[in-house]
Amino acid sequence: MFSKEEIAVLKNTGDRIREVRENKGLSQDRLAIEADIPKNQVGRIERHEINTTLLTLYKIAKALDVELRDLIYNQD
Repeated sequence: MFSKEEIAVLKNTGDRIREVRENKGLSQDRLAIEADIPKNQVGRIERHEINTTLLTLYKIAKALDVELRDLIYNQD
C-alpha cells in the first residue's frame, strides 16, 4: 500500500507526463512507440495505476525531449 505522499508522487508525475505529451502534440500511442514501451503503459502511468521504473521514465523523457527531472514530481 502506498502512503499519501507516495500517491501524490505517482499522481503528479503521471499528470506531468500527460501535460508534456499533450503540449508536444503526441498521442499516447505515438509516445509509446517513440519510447519503445508497450502502448498501454503510457495510459497506465498517466492514470496513476502503476509505479513505473526509472528506466521507463528515462525512455519517456528521452522520447519527449525533456530532462528526466522535468517529469519527476518534486514537492519543493
